[in-house]
Amino acid sequence: MSKSASAVRIVVGVDGSTASANALKEGARLAAELGGVVDAVAVWELPANHASYEAVGIGNFEEGARNWLADSLFQAFGDQVPVSVSARLVQGSPAAGLVRVSEGARMLVVGRRGHGGLRGLLLGSVSAAVVNQSPVPVLVVR
Repeated sequence: MSKSASAVRIVVGVDGSTASANALKEGARLAAELGGVVDAVAVWELPANHASYEAVGIGNFEEGARNWLADSLFQAFGDQVPVSVSARLVQGSPAAGLVRVSEGARMLVVGRRGHGGLRGLLLGSVSAAVVNQSPVPVLVVR
């Protein structure tokens, strides 16, 4: 299937976690049923004191997000990523970035809990934020 501008687009937020790989699988399943495409998105941002991270050699946050994205795609699909799935990086805060990218999409899909936040919360901070801010329906995958 070609990725045309008129195709149903499902945005999936990924962060390399098992939850985001499950969200990616579900997004791909829904897109296939609707004849649509998946836009897998990893959002990254520089922390306020990023210079201190760079000083100890761990400052390449964009590369880290690129690795999350590749890992999520591999966890979800192995070496056979469907042609209907595209992947991209977006710089910004995770929730705001996903909300911005999801404009015009049919749905935004996220995992219930990713890599960030405190243990024990039922809904992660990013998933809770996008549920409250997204301009499109949000599916939170367990």
